[in-house]
Amino acid sequence: MPEGYCVKCKAKKEIVNAVEEVMKNGRKAIKGKCPTCGTVMFKILGGKAVPPAPATPTPTPETPTPTV
Repeated sequence: MPEGYCVKCKAKKEIVNAVEEVMKNGRKAIKGKCPTCGTVMFKILGGKAVPPAPATPTPTPETPTPTV
């Protein structure tokens, strides 16, 4: 479980119900709740999120178009 700082308890705690998210700027973060008081905790992770690799399209044989 990831650990973060609870502002209400003023202590480091384990983040409960942690979900990894990607912020608008592309960075990864973990969002969850404090196990003691239930306040929402948010921890920004280092580095940018890596976008998934694009699928390579399979080449299709081209048929010549008839000219009229």
